[in-house]
Amino acid sequence: MKKTAQRRSLILEELDKNGQVDVNELSELLGVSEVTIRNDLDKLANNNLLIRAHGGAFKTSNIALTINEKKRLNIDVKRKIGKKAASLINEEDSIILDSGTTTFEISNNLGDFNRVTVISNALDIINNLAEKPSVEVFMPGGYLKEFSMSLVGPMAERNLKQLFCNKLFLGVDGIRLNQGVFTHHMEEAYLNQIMIDIAEEVILVADSSKFNKSGLAFICGFDKINKIITDDKISQNELSFFEKNNIEVIIA
Repeated sequence: MKKTAQRRSLILEELDKNGQVDVNELSELLGVSEVTIRNDLDKLANNNLLIRAHGGAFKTSNIALTINEKKRLNIDVKRKIGKKAASLINEEDSIILDSGTTTFEISNNLGDFNRVTVISNALDIINNLAEKPSVEVFMPGGYLKEFSMSLVGPMAERNLKQLFCNKLFLGVDGIRLNQGVFTHHMEEAYLNQIMIDIAEEVILVADSSKFNKSGLAFICGFDKINKIITDDKISQNELSFFEKNNIEVIIA
């Protein structure tokens, strides 16, 4: 068993390497109990060396990005994906735009529709659509999660369960082949699962930087995904995987 200081140093190395750590994985890697790992993470969090989260922790520099800062990452690719996603929407459609910087770009491309209904829990998306008279907007309510500027919680969950939509455009924090799609936040993952249940078609919108990454919160497996819109940096291995799983890949 490694000494406390050495163990915590190794935890920080793993964090620096991967951007996030999981309690179960650290327990196996370091040969100590999950209780010990949780205590280590709590101590490191108290010293502002990481951000504690359910089931693990995040690297401080990763989690500290505001929604506006995230919007600037891969912005050209996200704009292309947003435009391509909007081309899949039909007049009279009801759609869900999940909170996220790529789904925000979809909202920038809805001005030419005569009538479309948008359901969203993202304040920035709602605000962006407020000046588009042909777009009917529905907010499910909930409490504000400031980091992502989205509304989550029991009220949002209950109201969403009463709805139906033609298309869900889902943004995620991570995609892992043979596993599924992930977000960093438990409340958002559960809300995403409800969105998937009420959607006729589920369309993943994610640039290629999201591949081979995960989050602490699992959203769903690939059996729930109908299409994915991404960029041309997707690998041949990833393309083959989606083809085998009957998921249509659309390159923006």
